[in-house]
Amino acid sequence: MDSASLDLGSDWFYAWRVPSDRASLYHQVLTGYVEAGVAPHYLEIAQALGWPTDRARTVLHEVVGMGLPLWLHPGTDLIASFAPFSSLPTLYRISVDGAFHGYAQCGLEALAVSWLFPGHEVRIDSLCPDYGEPIRLVMGGGELRSISPDSVVAHINMPVSQWRGQYPLA
Repeated sequence: MDSASLDLGSDWFYAWRVPSDRASLYHQVLTGYVEAGVAPHYLEIAQALGWPTDRARTVLHEVVGMGLPLWLHPGTDLIASFAPFSSLPTLYRISVDGAFHGYAQCGLEALAVSWLFPGHEVRIDSLCPDYGEPIRLVMGGGELRSISPDSVVAHINMPVSQWRGQYPLA
C-alpha cells in the first residue's frame, strides 16, 4: 500500500503526541513514586492532571485492569503496588543517593528502578528470602555498579503462567 492511498485522518500527526488518559495516569503515578517514594492518591492524580476526581478513579481502575504488574489494596482505590515500586514494605528497600526512598515491588523489578533516577546512584538492600543473608546492589544510569554477594541469583518460586493475580508471591 502506498502512502497516497492511506487515509489517517486530519489528526493523525498529533495522535502520537497526545497521551491517552491511561498513559497520563500511569506517568503521574510513577512521577509520584519518584518524587515522594509512595504512590499518589487518586485525588492527587486528579489535581495534577486537571481531571475531575471520578475520572481519575475510573482511569486508575482501567489501568489496574489491564493485566500489568500493579494492583490496588483489596477493596479500595489505594495503589498498593505499581511496577517497579511498592507502597507496602517489601524485602527490597530503595535508596537514592544514600537516602531511603521506598520499596521495590520485587527483586527483578528492583533492577528497573535506576532508570527512573537518571544521574543518581540507586541502591537496593534486601535479604535472601531463604537464609536471611544481606544482599545489596548499586546501580546508576541503568548499569549495575556493584552487587554483594557476587554469587546472587534471581529465583521466582512459581511458573510465569501463574503470575497473574499472584504478583506479590511471584
